[in-house]
Amino acid sequence: MSEVVMGFSPWAVPPVGIAVVAVAGVFGAGWAWLAVGVLVVVGVVWLGWAVLREQRSDSVTDMGSTIRPIALGVIRRGDELLVFEGRDEVKGETYYRPLGGGIEFGERAVDALKRELVEELDAELIVGERLGVLENVFIWQGKPGHEIAFVFAAAFNEHSFYVREDLKILDDDSVTVRWIAMTDFRAGTKILYPNGLTELLSSE
Repeated sequence: MSEVVMGFSPWAVPPVGIAVVAVAGVFGAGWAWLAVGVLVVVGVVWLGWAVLREQRSDSVTDMGSTIRPIALGVIRRGDELLVFEGRDEVKGETYYRPLGGGIEFGERAVDALKRELVEELDAELIVGERLGVLENVFIWQGKPGHEIAFVFAAAFNEHSFYVREDLKILDDDSVTVRWIAMTDFRAGTKILYPNGLTELLSSE
């Protein structure tokens, strides 16, 4: 049984050799080398096309096929919650979410939260109890997303962060971090993500 690799059959090699010998016999050795060169170029182009075709079919990934684990910190100032302000231009929606971010492979959720706050605000956190775990399936900027959010009570190690009204994310100063009253989220005048977080914090 012949082996076929990426659509190439080894039985194609003998006819190529026969064709080259035939060209050499009719037109001379110089033409034979030219035939070999043409065949090599054609072969390389064909092989490249076959490889790209295979990679393209394998590399198509559904944007909603990956579940992302994240860790979020609920940092309070009285009845206010520290959140960053985001914008979904497709929905025309301004929303808010506690600080935090993705959990890396092999990293615990608590450690991920501490790392994210150092990266975002250069702030050290005291992480308290886990308040809950929320599953969030959503559409953002027209694309599907799926997150599992570990939500922790947290506090700044330095008091100076509590007296600042607006903060900026270090690696993106276009993102504003601010204190928002929980009453705004409970009343629905402002949107808090992930879904279910307002109810979770209101039940405490």
